[in-house]
Amino acid sequence: MFPADGFRVLSRQKCLRLLAGVPVGRVVYTRRALPTALPVNFSLDSDSSVVLRASGDSDLVRAIDGVVVAFEADDFDAEVRTGWSVVVTGRATVVTEPAEHERLSRTGPRSWVVTRGGVFVRIEAELVTGRELARGPGAH
Repeated sequence: MFPADGFRVLSRQKCLRLLAGVPVGRVVYTRRALPTALPVNFSLDSDSSVVLRASGDSDLVRAIDGVVVAFEADDFDAEVRTGWSVVVTGRATVVTEPAEHERLSRTGPRSWVVTRGGVFVRIEAELVTGRELARGPGAH
C-alpha cells in the first residue's frame, strides 16, 4: 500500500537490487563549498559498496577521497509515471591495496572514458535509502 503522497519507502535489500540494475548514477559531493552532482558509471561490490573508476588525478577523486558523500541512482518511466530513486551515503576512499585494485580491475566497473592512471573509489553503503513511485488509481 502506498501512502497518500504516492511514494513507498524501499528496504535496503530492494534498494541494492535496484542499484545493481542500472549503469549510471550521480556522486553528490562538495565543490568550492557548494553541492555538486556528477554522473558516473559504477558497479556494486560484493559488500554492497558503490565502486567507480576515475583518473587518479581528477578533480572528483581529489574532492571525495576520505569524505562522506552521497550517491544517487534512479529509473523512471515518465509515460506511466512510475519509478524509483535510491541514495547511498558513506565515506568515499580510493582503493590503494594492490590486490584489491587487481580484483576490481577484473570485476569492477569499466570506465566509459579513456583514463590514464585509473583508480577505483569505493563508497561505503553506510546508509541506504530509497523510495518508489507507482501509478495508483486515479493518477493522471
